Amino acid sequence: MRVLITGATGLIGSKLSQLCRDKGIKVNYLTTSKSKIKKEDDYQGFYWDPKTQEIEKGCIEGVKIIIHLAGASIAEPWSESYKRKIIKSRTETAALLYKTLEANMNQVENFISASAIGVYPSSLEKLYFEDNNEKADNFVGEVVRKWEASADKFEGLGLDVAKIRVGLVLAENGGMLEKIKKPISLNMGAALGSGKQWQSWIHINDLAGIFLYAIENELTGVFNAVAPNPVTNKELTNELAKKMGKTVWLPNVPKFALKALLGEMSQIVLSSQLVSSKKIEEVGYNFEYTNLARALGDLT
Repeated sequence: MRVLITGATGLIGSKLSQLCRDKGIKVNYLTTSKSKIKKEDDYQGFYWDPKTQEIEKGCIEGVKIIIHLAGASIAEPWSESYKRKIIKSRTETAALLYKTLEANMNQVENFISASAIGVYPSSLEKLYFEDNNEKADNFVGEVVRKWEASADKFEGLGLDVAKIRVGLVLAENGGMLEKIKKPISLNMGAALGSGKQWQSWIHINDLAGIFLYAIENELTGVFNAVAPNPVTNKELTNELAKKMGKTVWLPNVPKFALKALLGEMSQIVLSSQLVSSKKIEEVGYNFEYTNLARALGDLT
């Protein structure tokens, strides 16, 4: 089998690409940097520039499944221009893939898109499943609505579509964990806001594993990519400090201070999403890391 991955050199994409190759699945990948193009039998790079609608047509040759991971980080300051970039980097890239498939003979059967649990409204009590129809009324909610809508369009080409709603990614390098570790390493760690907000986390190995599982089993529909045991922000902060041999002695960072410091972007750290992993488990995925302490032990 051959797959096409966008965002293949990013945090999730690089891990997934390696998993695919280890399993004998050949990878084509798209990059906006010509210096990142490699031409190996099982790992072939192709150039694209979504801004100018340029894409190497050979990228879909022999490809059965497309995995769409491309998208600008939401963990950068949200100027109005950057907010537009966050949305366009997800939707315009999908639109270029759609246009490419529409205009060229191909054998692509499945489209698997990353998404985010930020689509669920913030709640300290509610447990969210994939069939929940409520959507967060904030910028992240808007991003995910447009992101998923751009993926759904591929059904119009006869493709089966899967959307993987990604939780808080725990990885050794990159992701949110890297940002949380910095103040703790300086003995300046503290819970954020009330500290009671739910953090539905996932280890990078399991996240890449879920995408691989979706490829191998040709999953369709929406799936939450979160570990089975979410924790509160306070629990995450304390457990991480413990693993790093540090103490959390400062009071919680108040909500007003976070809003003053981060502006609208504070919704990322103050929102609470208690999200279920039941559906992905029911279709047969077995988590490697179900427990936060063990996941952090592997990464710190």
